[in-house]
Order: sequence, then C-alpha cells, then structure tokens
Amino acid sequence: MSDKSSKKHSALQQPGRFINRELSWLAFNERVLEEAANKRNPLLERVHFLSISAMNLDEFTMVRVAGLMDHIRLDSHLVSDDGLTPGQQLERINERIRIIVSQQQKAWSRLRAELKDNGVHILERSDLSKADISWLETYFSENIYPVLTPIAIDPAHPFPFLPNLGIAQLFLFSRGTKKEEQIAILPFPQKLPRFIALPDTAKKKSRAQRFVRLEDIIELNWESLFPRSVKHASTLLRIVRDSDLDVEEEAEDLVRYFERAVKRRRRGRVIRIKIAAPAPANLVQFIISQLQVESSDVISTQGMIGLSTLSELYDLPRPDLKFTPYNVRFPERITDFGGDCFAAIEAKDIIVHHPFESFDVVVQFLRQAAADKDVIAIKQTLYRTSHDSPIVQALIEAAEAGKSVTAVVELKARFDEEANIKWARDLERAGAQVVYGFVHLKTHCKVSLVTRRTEGKLRSYMHFGTGNYHPATAKVYTDLSFFTCDPAACRDAAQLFNFLTGYTSPKSLAKLVIAPRGMRSTLIKLIETEIAMAKAGKPAQIWAKMNALVDSEIIDAMYAASQAKVKIDLIIRGICCLKPSVPGLSENIRVKSIVGRFLEHSRIFCFGSGHGLPSPNAKVYISSADWMPRNLDWRVEAMMPIENPTVHAQVMSQIMVANIKDEKNSWVLQSGGEYARVASTDKSFSAHEYFMNNPSLSGRGKALRKAKSVFQDLYKLRKK
Repeated sequence: MSDKSSKKHSALQQPGRFINRELSWLAFNERVLEEAANKRNPLLERVHFLSISAMNLDEFTMVRVAGLMDHIRLDSHLVSDDGLTPGQQLERINERIRIIVSQQQKAWSRLRAELKDNGVHILERSDLSKADISWLETYFSENIYPVLTPIAIDPAHPFPFLPNLGIAQLFLFSRGTKKEEQIAILPFPQKLPRFIALPDTAKKKSRAQRFVRLEDIIELNWESLFPRSVKHASTLLRIVRDSDLDVEEEAEDLVRYFERAVKRRRRGRVIRIKIAAPAPANLVQFIISQLQVESSDVISTQGMIGLSTLSELYDLPRPDLKFTPYNVRFPERITDFGGDCFAAIEAKDIIVHHPFESFDVVVQFLRQAAADKDVIAIKQTLYRTSHDSPIVQALIEAAEAGKSVTAVVELKARFDEEANIKWARDLERAGAQVVYGFVHLKTHCKVSLVTRRTEGKLRSYMHFGTGNYHPATAKVYTDLSFFTCDPAACRDAAQLFNFLTGYTSPKSLAKLVIAPRGMRSTLIKLIETEIAMAKAGKPAQIWAKMNALVDSEIIDAMYAASQAKVKIDLIIRGICCLKPSVPGLSENIRVKSIVGRFLEHSRIFCFGSGHGLPSPNAKVYISSADWMPRNLDWRVEAMMPIENPTVHAQVMSQIMVANIKDEKNSWVLQSGGEYARVASTDKSFSAHEYFMNNPSLSGRGKALRKAKSVFQDLYKLRKK
C-alpha cells in the first residue's frame, strides 16, 4: 500500500541535506522550555510550560530513545536520512538531553523564586517551623503512612517492581547498634499528590500558600518507617520504561491482543533513570545492578526529580498568574438557523477554527444526528477522545435509537489504547458496529459521515477535521473542522469508510486524497506544478503549515522547487528535517515554528497554481496528515480540497496569512538547524491574539454582511 514516488530530483545528489529527526524534535522541546522563561507569559503558565517540556521528554525517551536502543541491541545497521547510525544518534541525543535536563532545573530554580515573590512558597525542610513539623507528622500518619510500603532489600525481600515514571526513595541505614549497612526502597504510590499544602497559621489571613514536597515529608518521618535505625544516606530516583508497542499481524483478536500488550508495556525494560544528586556511589551502583541498565542510562540531577508533577501547581486558584480568559465563539451561521446544523451546512460549507471557535459545534452536529428521526446512518472515526467523551455518548444514543452506527476505533493510538478499548466495548453494547481498521495501519483521519432522508431522498453531511474528536484538547490545540454536504465529497467519505471496514480500495475519488494510496504522489505533483509555473515565468508559491516535515521525497521535491525559484513559506511547529536558506539548495525556502499559548496542530497546504499567494485561484487543502513517512505510508489519512470561496478565503487569507505574519510566538529555522526567536515587542503581531479577538469568515452568517472584510487589515500587514 506504500505510496512511493518514482520521481527523483537533482537535490538527491547533495549530501548533508537533512536535519536529524530526533535532534530536530529535541530542538522543538527546547522551544517549549524557552516559554518557561518568556516573561510575556504569566507565572503559572511558565510553570506549566516547564511541566510540559518534562512530560514531552519522558514520552520521547519512552518511545524514540527506546526504539534506537532496540536497534543497537539487535545490531541494526539502519542509517537515518542524515547518515547517522543508531549508536551515533543515541550518543548525540543523550548529550542533548543532559543539557536540556540541566536547563529545566535552572528554569525551575528561577520560577520557584518568582513563585515565592507571588505568595506561592515551595518550602524546604529547613524552612519549616515546629508547628509546621507537628502538623506534617499528623498529616503523614493519617494520609501517607497507610499507603506506603517500605522494602528492605535482602534475599527474602527482592527489589520491587517500579512502574513507568514511578518515583522511589532509596535509604542506606543500619539497625540499632549493628554496623552492617542495609538498603531499603520506598516506592511512591502514584495516586499521592507531590505537593502538600500547609495550613495558613497567620493571624491575618493572606493569599500566600505554602507547600511541602512528598519526599520531604517522608524524610521528616522516616523513623516511623524504620524505627530504631540510623540513616546514613538517602536519595530519590525516577525511572522511564520502554513504552512502545509492537503489533503482530497474526493477532487473531486485536482487542484482546492490545489488552495483553498494554499490560506487558507496564513492565517494559528500564531505559532511563534519573537520580537526585548528590547520591552515594554505592546506592547508584546498586540501582544500576538491580535495574540492569548501563551507567550511561543514569542521569544525575541537581534539583527536583519529576518536573512533570509541577502540573499540580497549575491548578492553584490564582487567575492573576494565568492567561486572561477569552470568549470562545460559536459559529453565528448555525445560530442563524436556530441551532440546526444540517440546515446551516445545506446553506453553505462552514469551517470552524478551534479553539477560538467552540468544539461544541462538532458535538452538536452528532447529537442532532442522534436525535433526528430522519437520520439513518452515522459513520465515525475515533483516534483519541476524552474519558467522558460526548462524541461517544452521542454515538451510543444514536445506536440505542435504532440508527445504523459504524465506529472505526483505532486501538493503536499510543497511550490511549486502554481508553479506546473501553469505548469500543461501550459502543458494541449499545448496538453500534465497531471495527478496528487495519492491523498494520493506524486510522488517523478525522471524519464523520451522517446520512439522512430529506424530501424523499438520501442526503449526506460530512465533518472533516485536522484534529481529534477530543473536547479537552480542542480547547488548547489549533485545529480546523470543515462541514459540507457536497455530494462528491460525501461519496468519497463513504468510499473511505468502506476502505476501512471492508478493505475495498477507493476508486475515482473526486475530492479526497487518501494515504497510503496516493497522498505523497499527489503532493509531489502539486509541488512539480509550481516548478513548471516558475519555469514558465508565472508566479509560483507554496505555503504549508503542519506539525512535522520528515519525508525525504517531499523534502527533495521542495529543494527542487526552491532551485526553480518557487517561493516557499513553511510553518512547522515541531520536527523539520529540511534545511532552509542554503545557497544553491534551498535559498527560496523559509521555515518558522510557532510556539505559544495554543499548540499549533492544523495542517494546511496552499499552492499558487500560477498565481501569487494569497489568491482566490490557489489550490488549498486541509489534512490530518503531516509530511512524514509514518503518515504517508503507515496511516490512513485524508486531505480535503477547500473550494467554497468564503472558506477558501478564511483558510488562506486569514489563518495562513496570520501565521506567516506572526512575530510574538515565532522562531525561524536557520540553515545549520538552529532556531532563532523572532525579535518582537508587546505591540508586535501575534496570530493567537488576533484569532482570539477577531471573528472568522465562514461561520459568521448574517453578521458577515454587516462587517468589513475580516482580513483586510491583516492582508495589509502581510504586504508590509
């Protein structure tokens, strides 16, 4: 099913034309970490960015580092596109990770001081008063001690299992008058909070809040755990396990296979240990031998272990230390039709820009379908959704109402496998037909198809998204929801579902482009069309926005376009393996990354087609796919052309222009692979601020006729 292009471009002859994929991802995480130091962000938001950078690094280690270690263990000679062996990549990655970990600790030290200045105190044991210690002793005895299990390591008490991302305290001690040293380990229950709030004892109540970390409370009360003992040393450690899942094509029952695989993942081999410094050498060596790792897999950390738990502090009721809330809009077009999604879609195609416009419209679309007596069938893909998903609930209600409901649930959505198994079983119990797509392909496209009887005929309505059906992430991810009842597009969607449920190859698709059956070749043809336009002396331009650009064939096509003098602007949030601005190779390509309040997630591709951008004659697409081999070869993805003039204008002349114009949250990729933050002031243009404060085009309904062009001023900014 792979969509490999046979076309080879001249750029293939130039060595050193790719940036390493893993190092590019680490550069993205460094940009996230930089937001923890960005004083334009409120204090708790900066703490949150630090927490996110730590969580990101955990996942990268669990999956990407684990994969490289597997290659080394199997003596694989696979070389990356930039020419590095697995061992060379891992060496560079480990060096970079150690730098990032050090930067994270420095960031936490600065943020902790600022929190103190703002009345949020993270106390050390030396900061505690006698009254505080007395209160903590009671708290420990009532809320912590009952759930702890200290284990003294000896032949009768083997080293315990530590879960992935688990934290444990290690003690070196001797009992009574005995001089013989013993080692004990105390795993932290994962349900316990990391930060415990102390009561406000001041006579005059204030907004100040004081917190003590769990490990410090345990240290204060360690004699309760090991009475009549003398402590010689202690340290804190945290482990990361291999968390990737391999799928066997021979699996007879995919649900049961994944249930077992998820359980096996919990016991994946340890690939990284962080240990609090300074730690005695004998304790470090003990951990290395017990967990069977190499010394290079141990990172000694001067500071707080487990910075991802800082997310607990973000929940503090301190709105003064968070982003100012904004008004999420609901599409006025649907309001004009009394909330009737079907009537609004029949009037004209609509695109909704999340999170600035509410995801509730997607939920309402499916709820209306579930309740509408004229709806006959609903087909839905599900990759990730929330634990209390209103999308799944609407599908359950539709099935219980006797409608034909087909749900394509992706079991291979990493770290959401268990949740998706649960949803699949809930849907089956309600009477829905649940299928799991392909064993060796992930179903990553985001499509809903509703068919209803109207005026004696069947009519279909389609939702096409760039992001998941996840109400929670839709509040922080920038994504697009496109609604249409275009017959050709809906017929294509029906073929897509038949491909997923019956392996029936789509034929003669009129609108949709599907991976892995033609998306790469279609994209390369669109790039080659721009090359032909440039050679013919016509305007030739490409704008593309995505999360990652890795695919070597598409990168080489972009290099060829640059050499033909096609002007290319790329907005790539994360990984970019293309080297821009290299003379003779890519001097006509500019790459920027936007990292800010919202996570950029939409995929938009614009091709001038003989016209400058923006142009009403340009070809514009939205997609669920990044330009990566995994999307183009190993996932079922879809790309939708945008043809309605209003929607076309919104996507290209409003959304893309604003992203290109952005200065406040932008970084520019240099030819050597480094990123430089764009110089800006408080008055500089921010795409996120613009979208929060300006309504979109396609969902405005009657209000659009009363307003000036939404993007007129924005376009003037672009021309400056």
